[in-house]
Amino acid sequence: MLGRFITLAAILAAGSIAVGGMATRNGGDAAPADGRDDSNWTTRPRGHGSASPVSPNVSSSGEVRLDRAGDSHFYADADIDGTNIRMMVDSGASVVALTRRDAEAIGIDVDRLPIGGSANTAGGVVPMRVVTLRSVDVDGIEVRGVQAAVIDADMGVSLLGQSYLSKLDAVNVEGDVMTLR
Repeated sequence: MLGRFITLAAILAAGSIAVGGMATRNGGDAAPADGRDDSNWTTRPRGHGSASPVSPNVSSSGEVRLDRAGDSHFYADADIDGTNIRMMVDSGASVVALTRRDAEAIGIDVDRLPIGGSANTAGGVVPMRVVTLRSVDVDGIEVRGVQAAVIDADMGVSLLGQSYLSKLDAVNVEGDVMTLR
């Protein structure tokens, strides 16, 4: 499975996503939290959206520190349009890449999104559907109008890529701690 992540990240980093024709969509209602384990592949709805006013693209309440997980990756709980999605931070991914499962949990009708390209994965060539997310918030650092792709492949976990990270003031890794500002 790690090979699929690496392959997908390389494809996304190479700019294989055609982001022209991005679709804007509205999110659905968040369901109550189900109390499941906070593992790396969990989608957990959050009972609230962002409460702070935002500038046109970025609003920040300081900095966020993420500890390195046992698999050597960094994970963040991102509030995407009111739904909490556990994501692997991937600075090599050019856009936020959502699994179909996470996209549907947010309220995206994946089958109605335009196909904006394809990705070569370990499982073969799969379509990528493009979307613009209204808001992606990681512990108070919110970015609005984030380009994303829904990957029709078994990635296992969504990726927090450069369409979010590049809007921040800084992304630093020191030892086993990643800091977002």
